[in-house]
Amino acid sequence: MTESEDVRNEGFDDALDAVAEGEGYYLECSNGHGSLPPRRVCPDCGDTELTEQRLPASGEIDTYTVTHVATPNFADDAPYVVAIADFGPVRLTGQLRGVDPDAVETGQVVGVDVATTETTGERLLVFERR
Repeated sequence: MTESEDVRNEGFDDALDAVAEGEGYYLECSNGHGSLPPRRVCPDCGDTELTEQRLPASGEIDTYTVTHVATPNFADDAPYVVAIADFGPVRLTGQLRGVDPDAVETGQVVGVDVATTETTGERLLVFERR
């Protein structure tokens, strides 16, 4: 790992740490919009009153794509599935693991965790079937 990769991204890395410890959270504004940290303003309505809420244990895949030709940072991961999953008030983007890319369907129930890429070893959100 290079020195630049050791730099911690405040807010984002805190959120990944929380998910890895089973205590994931999202930010909710006073109008009920959910978003992932770090944020100071709700991306939907501009509200600045954001509170941390516990991330639901499971969500459903809304959409996904299978990547066969990856960028250099994910070359060793290919083929892989990137999915957007609905966790109620917040939607998350992550890699779907442990599923044959040809067997992925919208509506599948998933949980969220943190893993590393095969290529660079960097952390990312991953979904696993429930």
